[in-house]
Amino acid sequence: MKIKWLLSASSIALFTVAVSCNVNTKQVIIKDKSYKSKLIFEDDFDKGLENWKVEQMPKGNTFVSNSKLEIDDVSGCTVWLNKKLEGAISIEYDVFIIQDGGANDRVSDLNCFWMANDPENPENLFAASEKRGGKFSNYDSLRLYYMGVGGNDNGTTRFRRYIGNGERPLLPEHDLKDAEYMLEPNKTYHIKIIAKNNTVQYYKDDVLFVDFTDENPYTSGHFGFRTVKNHMTVDNFKVYQIEAEQ
Repeated sequence: MKIKWLLSASSIALFTVAVSCNVNTKQVIIKDKSYKSKLIFEDDFDKGLENWKVEQMPKGNTFVSNSKLEIDDVSGCTVWLNKKLEGAISIEYDVFIIQDGGANDRVSDLNCFWMANDPENPENLFAASEKRGGKFSNYDSLRLYYMGVGGNDNGTTRFRRYIGNGERPLLPEHDLKDAEYMLEPNKTYHIKIIAKNNTVQYYKDDVLFVDFTDENPYTSGHFGFRTVKNHMTVDNFKVYQIEAEQ
């Protein structure tokens, strides 16, 4: 049986979990220092969308096919992990951008949110879920980190820090426009996100796109896949708690 949640003692208050004697650990390198991390959540989508909350504009479709999350979107979609994350974490997953003649097979917008909170509903991110409905501008009031890879028809890659009052400043040092920061069709990418204290990092295939120092970091919140007019699959989603320096 595959265990979905493997938590440290500090996380017990956040989640009801399955317990296993087999704890997966992994080395994480952050700014040339090595840390031990422990797997606290994984989803290979073999049980459908039970761990996820979908917010999507009309006519889009999000489902599980062949044990993968598949998003076939028309005009805006966010798929939230319905468990709140806290503390120093690493998030990893594999994503495949589909170009096969479909109506929404546009190679663009491999995006995501993390450490997301709603200042108007601090105890429940999903209180306004129906109101947001997948429309991108409806997320401006949230407080979160945002990464948009290959946006604007695969022409821009940008990192933003939403501050919860409608402002989402673009950080100039992470406004990337070279071809190496864009997307290719029908290729599997491995994504890794680090949030540890005031360090925020984003990797695509082990290439560091973002290395941001946040003087007032977001240390808890929800993760969400985000896209618009895109067709893609996601697999091998994992969250690690970053622990002691080695």
